[in-house]
Amino acid sequence: MSTTAPTVTPLTTTEAESLVSAARRAAEDAGVAVSVTVLDAGGHLLAFRRDDRAVLISGETSTRKAYTALQLDAPTADLVDLVKPEGPFHSLPTALDKPLLFIAGGLPLHRDGRLIGAIGVGGGTPDQDHGFAGTALAELAR
Repeated sequence: MSTTAPTVTPLTTTEAESLVSAARRAAEDAGVAVSVTVLDAGGHLLAFRRDDRAVLISGETSTRKAYTALQLDAPTADLVDLVKPEGPFHSLPTALDKPLLFIAGGLPLHRDGRLIGAIGVGGGTPDQDHGFAGTALAELAR
């Protein structure tokens, strides 16, 4: 007898754009210019926006944070200590030829307990970026 996992609705472009808007509003309210990236479960870009005043590298960091959160299915803030020299995964950032970034600001997105994508925010401090991403997830959950 085979069991089939229930189908989960994928992350839509409309939802991705809502996540970008919510994160940008939170950053704007804090006076921070950011870039926001949303990826689907396959790691494909669904939505991206870099504020005019955001530092240029924030586009790359937001994308790498989203990718890291997606691939490891964990908030990037939870991974920072694991890749420090004394951490159990200290070689992970250099062991793979992938754009991983272990700085707070990336969060995986779940629906019905299944991974459906990730959001990454760059441009503020790591704590700010993490908060902006969290605000976006909370708005999507409403």
